[in-house]
Amino acid sequence: MPSVAAVHPGQLNALAPVERTEVPRLRVATYNIHKGVRGLGPTKRLEIHNLGMGVQALNADLVFLQEVRLFNEREARHFEQTWFGWPDEGQADFLAPEGYESAYRTNAVTRDGEHGNALLSRWPMGDVEHQDVSDHRFEQRGLLHVPVTWQGEVVHTVVAHLGLIHASRVRQVRRLAAFIQAHVPAGAPLLVAGDFNDWGERLDTPMAQLGLLRARAPDGRLASRLTFPSRVPIFALDRVYTRGFRCVRSSVPRGQAWARMSDHLPLLVELERT
Repeated sequence: MPSVAAVHPGQLNALAPVERTEVPRLRVATYNIHKGVRGLGPTKRLEIHNLGMGVQALNADLVFLQEVRLFNEREARHFEQTWFGWPDEGQADFLAPEGYESAYRTNAVTRDGEHGNALLSRWPMGDVEHQDVSDHRFEQRGLLHVPVTWQGEVVHTVVAHLGLIHASRVRQVRRLAAFIQAHVPAGAPLLVAGDFNDWGERLDTPMAQLGLLRARAPDGRLASRLTFPSRVPIFALDRVYTRGFRCVRSSVPRGQAWARMSDHLPLLVELERT
C-alpha cells in the first residue's frame, strides 16, 4: 500500500501574519510542489493534500506554483486505494483555497500525463498566456503570464521554472525579455517568480538588465531566502523578481511538516508599490 500521512495543521508553524498598514501590501509566495508526491518505490507518498493545507497557511494574495500536475494516470492508479486518494481535478484547482482563482498551463508532456506552472490569486485574473522556453529536448520549460487586478491597477505576473544548465537559463532569460517586451506594457508593475535553478547565484545581473530586481527583505538575512533542499536548505533557488515594487518582508517557513511536503520550501515576500 503506498504511503499517505496527514500533516496536522498545527505542524505548519506560524508564518508572519498579515500586517494592517496604511500602504497596501501584496503578499506573494512561490513554491515548487514536486508534483505533489515524495519518495520512491515502497516509500512513495502522496503529499498533495498536505500541500493544500500548506498553501492555505501561506495566506498569500498570489501563489506562484511550479511542477504542478494537470493529470497523471500512473500516479492516479498508484494512489487510488489510499485513504485520501488522488484528486479528481488538476492540482492547481485542487490547491486553490476558497475564494481564489487558478490558472494553469502545461510545460511538459510525459507518457502518463503532464505538468507545468500555475498561479493562484485572490484578486481577479485577466487573460492567461503561455510561452514555451524549452532550450533542448530533455527539458520542457515554459512561462505562465497572468495579469492580475490589484488595488485598482493591473499587475503582470509571470510564473517561471528555468532549466538545470546555466547556459540554458541565460537563453531562457533572453526569451523572458522578449516575451515581456511583446506582452507587458512598458513601466507596468511586474512580478516574475518561480524556481530559477540558479545554484551559482548568477542570474540577478541579467534580470536587473531587464529592470527586474530580486525581492529581498531590508535586513538582508540569507536565511530568509534559502529554500532548497527543504530538509537542510543551502540554496536560494526560489525567487521573486519585481518591477515597480519594493520588498518589506520575506520569510521561508521551516519545520518537519514543510520539509516533508516537497524538496523545496516556499518563499513568502511582502511588497509595496514604489
